[in-house]
Amino acid sequence: MTAIKHALQRDIFTPNDERLLSIVNVCKAGKKKKNCFLCATVTTERPVQVKMVKVKKSDKGDFYKRQIAWALRDLAVVDAKDAIKENPEFDLHFEKIYKWVASSTAEKNAFISCIWKLNQRYLRKKIDFVNVSSQLLEELPKVTEESVPSGENQSVTGGDEEVVDVYQELNAREEQDIEIMMEGCECAISNAEAFAERLSRELQVLDGANIQSIMASEKQVNILMKLLDEALKEVDQIELKLSSYEEMLQSVKEQMDQISESNHLIHLSNTNNVKLLSEIEFLVNHMDLAKGHIKALQEGDLASSRGIEACTNAADALLQCMNVALRPGHDMLLAVKQQQQRFSDLREHFARRLASHLNNVFVQQGHDQSSTLAQHSVELALPNHHPFHRDLLRYAKLMEWLKSTDYGKYEGLTKNYMDYLSRLYEREIKDFFEVAKIKMTGTTKESKKFGLHGSSGKLTGSTSSLNKLSVQSSGNRRSQSSSLLDMGNMSASDLDVADRTKFDKIFEQVLSELEPLCLAEQDFISKFFKLQQHQSMPGTMTEAEDADGGTLSRQHNAGAPLPVSSEKDMIRQMMIKIFRCIEPELNNLIALGDKIDSFNSLYMLVKMSHHVWTAQNVDPASFLSTTLGNVLVTVKRNFDKCISNQIRQMEEVKISKKSKVGILPFVAEFEEFAGLAESIFKNAERRGDLDKAYTKLIRGVFVNVEKVANESQKTPRDVVMMENFHHIFATLSRLKISCLEAEKKEAKQKYTDHLQSYVIYSLGQPLEKLNHFFEGVEARVAQGIREEEVSYQLAFNKQELRKVIKEYPGKEVKKGLDNLYKKVDKHLCEEENLLQVVWHSMQDEFIRQYKHFEGLIARCYPGSGVTMEFTIQDILDYCSSIAQSH
Repeated sequence: MTAIKHALQRDIFTPNDERLLSIVNVCKAGKKKKNCFLCATVTTERPVQVKMVKVKKSDKGDFYKRQIAWALRDLAVVDAKDAIKENPEFDLHFEKIYKWVASSTAEKNAFISCIWKLNQRYLRKKIDFVNVSSQLLEELPKVTEESVPSGENQSVTGGDEEVVDVYQELNAREEQDIEIMMEGCECAISNAEAFAERLSRELQVLDGANIQSIMASEKQVNILMKLLDEALKEVDQIELKLSSYEEMLQSVKEQMDQISESNHLIHLSNTNNVKLLSEIEFLVNHMDLAKGHIKALQEGDLASSRGIEACTNAADALLQCMNVALRPGHDMLLAVKQQQQRFSDLREHFARRLASHLNNVFVQQGHDQSSTLAQHSVELALPNHHPFHRDLLRYAKLMEWLKSTDYGKYEGLTKNYMDYLSRLYEREIKDFFEVAKIKMTGTTKESKKFGLHGSSGKLTGSTSSLNKLSVQSSGNRRSQSSSLLDMGNMSASDLDVADRTKFDKIFEQVLSELEPLCLAEQDFISKFFKLQQHQSMPGTMTEAEDADGGTLSRQHNAGAPLPVSSEKDMIRQMMIKIFRCIEPELNNLIALGDKIDSFNSLYMLVKMSHHVWTAQNVDPASFLSTTLGNVLVTVKRNFDKCISNQIRQMEEVKISKKSKVGILPFVAEFEEFAGLAESIFKNAERRGDLDKAYTKLIRGVFVNVEKVANESQKTPRDVVMMENFHHIFATLSRLKISCLEAEKKEAKQKYTDHLQSYVIYSLGQPLEKLNHFFEGVEARVAQGIREEEVSYQLAFNKQELRKVIKEYPGKEVKKGLDNLYKKVDKHLCEEENLLQVVWHSMQDEFIRQYKHFEGLIARCYPGSGVTMEFTIQDILDYCSSIAQSH
């Protein structure tokens, strides 16, 4: 136990300036035994603090650690359980009762005795000892602490100090004396008992000598005893003085404790006051609104720039006061509640004032802008809203404040703005489109020709008149017998070009006016109502089929309500409501243009595609992009309808049975369409739509040319095919349309084939009998008769050959060619100018036949001397003179 005590003193208590006075090995009663040590300690510095410490061995088992400590003044009762019988159990009553079982009764008693002594000295007998033997509680002589050496080999309990009987190391002199003694005794090492007996005897001899010496000096002893008695009396007097001093010091200690506690309370009060001041300063600094701000919110002028700036600053200050992050408990304060209510009242009052003022501004804008409409009624231009936007943007920060503080009024203002501005824009846009329609159709009288009545610009023409006009504009442009309008000396073609150019410029101007108007309004809405334009949002696209079977992206109907899932959705909703008339008006304008001339759909497709492409590059989900995309679908459908109408007109073409066919109307129309389309679609974004239309149209042209050729009675089929495919080939070669390269080659091939067919068919008649004769010769050869034996056939002998040749002298041949030339001239049309080409081909074919006949004569009638009555040179002279004479 002594070793453990020294280890605890060294490792745990000495570093904490404490002295270990007593120790007991214990475990908790009634539980699984886990041993620990209870230690009684005092501090080495004054004022002395007495503690009871629980020390436990660490889990690793290498060292002890301090687990818990109690101040001895907190100990109320010590219960030893039994004062008579030996019992190792005892209880210590602190704030709760701790039940312990000591390893032995002796250790328990020693520990309780130490606690009693410490209680007597330091606590003035405050602890109650229950079931403790009176022998343990007897008073011990008191000595001062200063008289006790403070080594690790001593144990102090109260004022008594006991020298612990522990091993002490010998000094050098003691070691030397023991060595001398052991050298003088031979058995010191071999027989320790004999050596010990010898030492004991010598010690007894020395003790006897000492007693005799003392008895011999009895007088000195009496003097010494007298001095001791006097010393004891002095000690008693000193003890009495020390006791009185201790009582005085105890009262001083109590007073100092009271002073210390009072200082603690004063310090606590000061701390609380500082914290309270900090809280008050926080509330005053963050929840105090300047009188100037209050006045601005209540009476500030919302019409002037200075007043708006003052109101904006005041509103921001109010918002900061209302949004201050209060600390816990602030909201329970009456003053804070009153100030918050005051702020709410100010906010409500100013929000009403602001909403009322802005509503008045919206209404006034409608009246002011209406007065400027007359100025724009003649010229094709939309009124400028920039001044109105500029004036309203001064209130942008106040709108942001209203949005964050009173969203209900913010929504109300938004709705009112949309209502007022939608009516204003509707008037402006309708007037604008009315001017555009008048400029497209010319005067009011001319507009009636296109089914326009009054000033509404709505289409009222019947389907028959639309078809009639469409046929006039696209079917008979090349016809010299009719024209669309009687415009003096101006031709129908020139009139078409001028009208289309005029329409193209007007349509472009309409789109160019609408685009900046929508973009400016959208930008203003974003800035004024503090809405973000660049959020990602899911599209609400639907697919619409075009005439090609493909799909075009189209937004939902502009009038249909959409779920508002983001601020960008809200911008689109506002733009849809404000400009709800743009899409219908554009559709009406497109319908008018299509009715005036179906080829106008080409201009509209290119212009609209370009503007849609531009708008989508800026913002693909914007109102402008969406609306123009919707209108583009309509334009594309009109374009597809124009193509379909042309194909239908091709199928419905009827030719005269009494006159030659010539170039078919739809072939000429295709040439006009292709030329116009190439000029319009140059560098256009939607070239693919035109290529698809080309493919459809050229297929229709090919099919219907063949159909008309088969039905032709006056003009040979080969002539119809030859002339029209030659015209198609010339058109495609001139325009160089890349997507129709295959069709160009096909047209050339068809032209060549039918030219050859027509030439062969026509040349069979001038030398008809000669042709039949040689066909019979070739038939005999084909049957297996040798060529040199053909002359022995009765029907094909030399005499029959000479007879046939004599029927075709040069004069008759020339006459036959002349009749053939006249017949070809009747078949061919002047527009295509193919007569000389065909005549030259016939000349070549005639010469080829002549050479063929000469070859047959040489092979089948060798040595007969039979020859034709005209030569190749004669043929060339005949053909040349015939061509020149006509």
